[in-house]
Amino acid sequence: MSAREVGIGIIGGGLMGREIAAALERWPALVDHPVRPRLRAVCDLNPAVLPWFEQIGSVESLVTDYHDLLADDRVDVVYVAVRHDLHEQLYVDTVRAGKALLAEKPFGIDEGTAERIVEAIDDTGAFVRCSSEMPFFPGAQAALRYLASGAVGRIIRARSAFLHSSDLDVTKPINWKRQARFCGEAGVMNDLGLHAWHLPLRLGWTPRVLSAALQDIVPERPGPDGTLVPCDTWDNAALRGPVEHELGEFVLDVETKRIAPGNKNTWLFEVEGLDGGVRFSTADPIGVELFRVIDVPGSGSEQSWQRIEVGSQSAWPTVTGGIFGTGFSDAILQMWASFLAEWAGELADRFACASPREALASHRMARAALRAHAEGRAVAPV
Repeated sequence: MSAREVGIGIIGGGLMGREIAAALERWPALVDHPVRPRLRAVCDLNPAVLPWFEQIGSVESLVTDYHDLLADDRVDVVYVAVRHDLHEQLYVDTVRAGKALLAEKPFGIDEGTAERIVEAIDDTGAFVRCSSEMPFFPGAQAALRYLASGAVGRIIRARSAFLHSSDLDVTKPINWKRQARFCGEAGVMNDLGLHAWHLPLRLGWTPRVLSAALQDIVPERPGPDGTLVPCDTWDNAALRGPVEHELGEFVLDVETKRIAPGNKNTWLFEVEGLDGGVRFSTADPIGVELFRVIDVPGSGSEQSWQRIEVGSQSAWPTVTGGIFGTGFSDAILQMWASFLAEWAGELADRFACASPREALASHRMARAALRAHAEGRAVAPV
């Protein structure tokens, strides 16, 4: 099929900017995608990071002022990955420049900034989605299909979590994600929150009230000269609340942790019900666990969690053999395939990226959690 070519610009040439650039170079792995992205321009305040992008043949502009990128007619779609305190200005400027936007979470440093970003999107009519790649793992997609089948029956409990252990090292130097003035008062709930809330919000699982246990485990870290400075963001957050469902209320647990020993970068989603259950974790990227009561010859009925392997295929088909494995870079590619297909009006019934209002809702959950923790009681998130 003939694909529509679209120019991409990246603002923020660090870790995720390079990851996205590499994913766009793998675009031919997608089967019959209606869009063909070309990375045209990259912006970063630090000129030292820009030469890396010279190896990508489609790149025509490397700049240190994002206004230059937004004024570039060769750029149709912009990806922005910068500090949380910079989100509002850059996101608003991007949509007012007439560009489509794939924005990094948390979509502003707090609920107020997220609301103003959403207002700018509504005013301009810009197409905007928020980056959240983990649900694009094939196992996560399999879990969603299992839920849609109704095989779980009445839900008893659901859990969604994103767990790191990078801050286990107390000598790790301070950085912007560990300072409230850059990351936001919500701390880890800003940094990782939308990843954990994406599926619950998509499924309509908004807790009636939320209780929260927040931990500031490492209150100081070495500064640039080695002197200890305040590390004033929450390291871990465990949220719990009742969710009203058509078959009866159930308990939802949502966890975001920077200090979860043994977890390098683990995203997980679990649902348990009276008739069945499903579990997926990126720690086992090709496996999904399903629960049911089975007949065991000679023993009668027994409860059983069974592991199946799901292979490589996710929301958009690829040339990769179905029996092969999958990983983070594949999820990034799938997220972009979904984003650009929806931008082109060709997504159909495939899984969509996180919306601006879902990102805003995740801020409301964080705001309720902060208040719940401070007051020692459950708080309504809306």
